[in-house]
Amino acid sequence: MSERQRPASAVLTFAREPHRRGLVRVESWWGRALLRAIEERAFDDNQLTGARALARSGRIGGLVVESGRFAAAVEDERGLWTVTGAVPGLDADSAAALSEVLGASPERTEALLVGELPLDVAEHAEEAGVELVPYGDELAVTCTCGHWHAVCGHSLAVLHQLCWIVDRDASVLLQLRGVGRDELLGRLRKRLRQQPEPDRAGSGEPAREQVDDVEIALDAVLRARHMLEE
Repeated sequence: MSERQRPASAVLTFAREPHRRGLVRVESWWGRALLRAIEERAFDDNQLTGARALARSGRIGGLVVESGRFAAAVEDERGLWTVTGAVPGLDADSAAALSEVLGASPERTEALLVGELPLDVAEHAEEAGVELVPYGDELAVTCTCGHWHAVCGHSLAVLHQLCWIVDRDASVLLQLRGVGRDELLGRLRKRLRQQPEPDRAGSGEPAREQVDDVEIALDAVLRARHMLEE
């Protein structure tokens, strides 16, 4: 089975991260942006260092991600704690604007299907008033440990693991923002099929062909994932 399961309820469940000896590199632009937002929530560098070590320790249970929320259990020498978090979702207008940006070229849609988020998508989305990566103060977290600081080390550790997952698959970031990949693709198909005839003629590529490209790309990715899971 793959690391991630995508049930009909759009709740994503990720397996426990293994123990890691070295630092975990965050490679993507969206992962680095989220990491900077997470680091803003830390009380000081010592707390950050401890949280990173805990995130690498293998003592954080499977992470659950859904629209606007995430949660995980964390174990330390004092016991077992539950961390829950919330992220503001995109409103209907922002989701529509994002689907329009993605629909500007089949290549953008194909990139999303394989977990990538081209930088020009973020730039054009920002021009349309859509911020894809949340700011630090938008990352709301709570932990049952009762720590005096608003963001405890357990919460920071879970946020780091969330960042690693998002770094590997940008569609998880969109899921957190309340717009799952399947929903975005559905919006895109609907928009292209409803495009007025004059616009189709002047687009340089018929909308029907764009829809076909999206369908073909989606089918190819789903088939590949099915083969990997087997």
